[in-house]
Amino acid sequence: MATKRQPTLHPTKHPLSENTRGAMVELLQTHLATALDLTYQTKQAHWNVKGMNFIAVHKLFDELHETAEEYVDSIAERLTALGGQAKGTVQAASENSILEPYPLDLVDSEAHLRRLSDSYAVWSKALMAAISEASEAGDDLTEDLITEVGRGIDEALYFLESHFQVVKTD
Repeated sequence: MATKRQPTLHPTKHPLSENTRGAMVELLQTHLATALDLTYQTKQAHWNVKGMNFIAVHKLFDELHETAEEYVDSIAERLTALGGQAKGTVQAASENSILEPYPLDLVDSEAHLRRLSDSYAVWSKALMAAISEASEAGDDLTEDLITEVGRGIDEALYFLESHFQVVKTD
């Protein structure tokens, strides 16, 4: 089994050890790619949604896209502050995202809502694991950033799922 190689880091006076910074850069790189992917999955839905509730869902997708873009910037800036090189191209995102590719033929608003909720749920679970990883590494600031992103992703998941969740009463 090949050993995972730490990324080359730019020189910095950052107080975290080089090993910790390297591990956090790798962690953040995965989440940068995922944030970029989610940003464009959400925009894909925004551009192509159709249905009776079009305007509300269209606006929701645009708001979720803007919020995800903020996460992209925050994650990339933390990654570079640790001495890493942010890999923020569409190609890098497609190679490193944890998300399944978004179907390009979706139109129906409920189909978009359900599919985006799948992506948001996958990232939410990965963010929870990343919080633990950053905590164990002793990187409180990365842990805090990922916690903030996780809160936002969980809220977005709630907004998406609320369109199709129905409580059954007896």
